[in-house]
Amino acid sequence: MIVSSAFAGKRYAILGLARSGMAVLESLHASGAELLAWDNREELRDSVADKALVADPLESDLTGYDAIVVSPGVPLNNHPIAQKAEADGVPIVGDIELFSQARSSLPPHRVVGITGTNGKSTTTALIHHILESAGVPALMGGNIGVPILSQPPMPEGGVYVLELSSYQIDLTHSLDCDVALLLNISPDHLDRYDGFDAYAASKARLFDMLTPEHTAIFAGDDEKTRMALHGLRDLGHVQDIVDTSATEIAGQADWPSLQGPHNLQNTIAAIAVVEALGISEAQWRPALESFSGLAHRMERVAESNGVLFVNDSKATNPASTGPALGAYPKIHWILGGLPKSDTLAECEPFYKNVVHAYTIGEAGPLFGTLLTDHMPVESSEMILTAVQRAAANAKPGEVVLLSPACASFDQFRDFEARGDCFRSAVNSVIENGLIGTATGEAG
Repeated sequence: MIVSSAFAGKRYAILGLARSGMAVLESLHASGAELLAWDNREELRDSVADKALVADPLESDLTGYDAIVVSPGVPLNNHPIAQKAEADGVPIVGDIELFSQARSSLPPHRVVGITGTNGKSTTTALIHHILESAGVPALMGGNIGVPILSQPPMPEGGVYVLELSSYQIDLTHSLDCDVALLLNISPDHLDRYDGFDAYAASKARLFDMLTPEHTAIFAGDDEKTRMALHGLRDLGHVQDIVDTSATEIAGQADWPSLQGPHNLQNTIAAIAVVEALGISEAQWRPALESFSGLAHRMERVAESNGVLFVNDSKATNPASTGPALGAYPKIHWILGGLPKSDTLAECEPFYKNVVHAYTIGEAGPLFGTLLTDHMPVESSEMILTAVQRAAANAKPGEVVLLSPACASFDQFRDFEARGDCFRSAVNSVIENGLIGTATGEAG
């Protein structure tokens, strides 16, 4: 884990003892900090009683504490901890801010920060893969993988590659990335913000923390990303600003896990990042071919009887699903779940690629109404039913794509569970020989 003298003798209150909270507690305790900790789950409170004073920070006097540490899942817009912190004069931070404060204790290194509404995880993993392929020590953290504070420090010359959600940026105040990347901004998580502008401003705060000698990269051509780009240019503070929105690159057909227009944008952005770190084309181009992709993000699950099955369960909004539909010419599209929007506007340009749609979950009736004039639609309700019907209808050369354009919480605990269900359903239809068995098209 990361241990730092920056925390020695300081006092912290930790609210929430899930993965990131427990990593924070272990790191701060090993660094010699005095801790107060709380979680609603008694078993987690009991597990830390030897390292922290177990008490609810909402009912404790926190005057004089150095910070209250919360997980990104705590909604600061309506949680009483925000008022408590203000009353006691204590800042609220997250684990990324603590990592930033610990950096001076670590061997010389560099940090890449990646944010945006869509594509963060794939781009983060791709940057990490390119660096490792080039022989540069690299570590992924933030909103992906293992909490950053629980991982061993990088050796000298290493690169920390951090995926950063808007929630994490809200809790971070001093992270000066060597390279900061904004992929895109589209409406999301608006229950946590006072409108789309406030959400976009949260993303753009990553660049407020940059010092002049570091690099800012902007990949998207959407309105909010362009505003962030032009705003940073107008300030004149950061000198090295890169705009990849119009950049072109050849060779995508050779990168099996990076198909579709969105992955081309992600790849171009990742290349800009690694080139800013000194990686040459001779190093990054072979790495694009060997990149295996992420589970649940345009994941090639199986191919049988000429039909490809792709798991894109991580596409939890229409802006993420739209480009996925652009990746293949003949798609049996499984979509639905807990809707974040009452339209599929970002998907509309790619309707021509859809052979047939199969709706599931709470959004099924809404999406059926939106799509019925554009393509054949079946109400399937459950993923297993949708996969069975799609597999039966699919012909060689076609793709069965789960790209829900919705959150998963109506039927699943998270998008991973939804993707795992899809994978199991695919294995079932293959084992039972159900591909291409339909005798006619359903309406």
